[in-house]
Amino acid sequence: MKIPQMIAAEFRRLTASPMSIVALIALMCVPVLYGGLYLWANQNPYANLDRIPAAIVVDDTGTTIDGKSVNYGDQVADQLIEDGSFQWHRVASGSAASGVDDSKYDFSITFPSDFSSALASASGDSPRRAIVTLTTNDTNSYLASTIGTQAAEKIRTSIVKQVNEEAAQRFLLGLADIRSSLVKAVDGADQLVDGSATAQSGASQLADGTAQLATGSQTLADKLSQLSAGAAQVSDGASRVAAGNDQLAAKATQAGQVAAKLAADAPAVGQDLIARLQAAHVDPTVIEQVQTALGDIDGKVQSGNTQIQSAVGQVNQLASGADQVASGAAQVASGSSQAQAGASQLATGAASAAAGSAQLRDGLTTLHDGTTQLRDGLVKGVSQIPDNSPSLQKKQASTIADPVNLHNDSITSAGTYGAGLAPFFVALAGWIGIYALFLIVKPVSRRAITALHSPVKITLAGWLTPGLLGAVQMVGLFAIVAGALGFAIHNPLGMFGMMALASLTFASIILALNVWLGSVGQFLGLVLMVLQLVTAGGTFPWQTLPGPLAALHHVLPMSYAVDGIRQLMYGGNPATAWADAGVLALWMLIALLVSAIGVTRMTHFRTLRDLRPSLIG
Repeated sequence: MKIPQMIAAEFRRLTASPMSIVALIALMCVPVLYGGLYLWANQNPYANLDRIPAAIVVDDTGTTIDGKSVNYGDQVADQLIEDGSFQWHRVASGSAASGVDDSKYDFSITFPSDFSSALASASGDSPRRAIVTLTTNDTNSYLASTIGTQAAEKIRTSIVKQVNEEAAQRFLLGLADIRSSLVKAVDGADQLVDGSATAQSGASQLADGTAQLATGSQTLADKLSQLSAGAAQVSDGASRVAAGNDQLAAKATQAGQVAAKLAADAPAVGQDLIARLQAAHVDPTVIEQVQTALGDIDGKVQSGNTQIQSAVGQVNQLASGADQVASGAAQVASGSSQAQAGASQLATGAASAAAGSAQLRDGLTTLHDGTTQLRDGLVKGVSQIPDNSPSLQKKQASTIADPVNLHNDSITSAGTYGAGLAPFFVALAGWIGIYALFLIVKPVSRRAITALHSPVKITLAGWLTPGLLGAVQMVGLFAIVAGALGFAIHNPLGMFGMMALASLTFASIILALNVWLGSVGQFLGLVLMVLQLVTAGGTFPWQTLPGPLAALHHVLPMSYAVDGIRQLMYGGNPATAWADAGVLALWMLIALLVSAIGVTRMTHFRTLRDLRPSLIG
């Protein structure tokens, strides 16, 4: 008997009666019903969240910001209702509490009375956090509570973005006002620079004038010193005055002219000096000291002039009498000495005034440099503050409030929640389908064992019968996943091949368990299914499993079936899919080898289980 004949014989046995056909069809439909119904129920639950009833309670009394009434609670509630992510119901607090308690609402969101004022307090002297209360009831649905928590977090993020955007707008508006004020300050600084430059120029002229006055006063003092010496010589040489009367008269007249000019110019020079000092804003104390010194000098200059003029008259009278020469010469010597002293005082005062004028000039130069630096600093400050339009300020505030936009650049994408679960439940349905088939399919043919002594043929026939039926099951399940549910499949042929390989692998494993352990092996197939159910990583990542279960993830075949189907369904790495297929094939070969060894034992030995067959297998 050949392998196809043994398979055909088993098929004839399975379809020998109408009830057998019904049983076979029912068991063939197990994976389709299991996988199809579960994936249909979970095809895209997130698209139907708007059916979940939820309550919104707005107790917010609002607040006033910049003279404008604001109620953030009403704004957020209106946005939520308009968004329609859930079936929102705006109700009173009592209705919300009772509704969540009696399952009318899955959860509720409450905005307290101080919600707006708390949000606005961030810019005041008593900042505090606003509170949003989420009320859940896990007896309604644990996942609904979890979804409500996620929704509340999104609401919180949205509120933070809105508040930050408004705060940023106020900040940018204030910054624009500061820039406008700085522009005005720059204009004022320009005027200040121009004024300081004018003052600096005037101070320079004043310094030059006072320097010239000091030089002239010193020259005058020197001349008067010479005059005093000459007068002394006149006094000493009174005996020679008569002989040189004409020369003395000429020199005396010359000295009188010089003295008269000095006396006439001294007041004007003093007044001009005071006026320049006042215009330069010199310390009034210094001006008063200069004015006092100038007054003393002027008095002495006028006095000296009078004496000089008198001496000149006396010299002119020399012609009338030599007896008056000695007396006149003595008076001239005395007057010239006083004039010399006064001129010396004038020279000293003029030198002090020149030094003060120089200090004033230097001070105004420093002031001019400082005002220039102030203006340049203001101009730089204005240039660093952008002159943005209101529309640009609004965009900037929006960016500041929400600076990061998450761009999901997925290498592969399942698409929907149901498509994400499909690889896991397809693999699980494949195991359940094979497990169910072994309820009616004989693991090995007793007749073939009796008639043949070829363990390999018997093993292959016992494996291919449920394996081929499992492949047919995968055809139906693939049609449900790709056709009825419409899940996108990147590599249809590859995915079906992986499904069929997984089914054949599962058939070889359950065959080995039945060959060696009979009904106990069938039960262990159920236990092994449970282990793979929790270790395959079909829902949460396998890294979240406890240590022992995580270790089993890397051993049990369903883990590789789930991963391989994922790679082929979502368009993942082909190399990874081939590696997964290799692991499944290795499991299949090992299980077939173990089964062949068990069949070999059965062809040579009889055990108590052979004499008293188990209910299964």
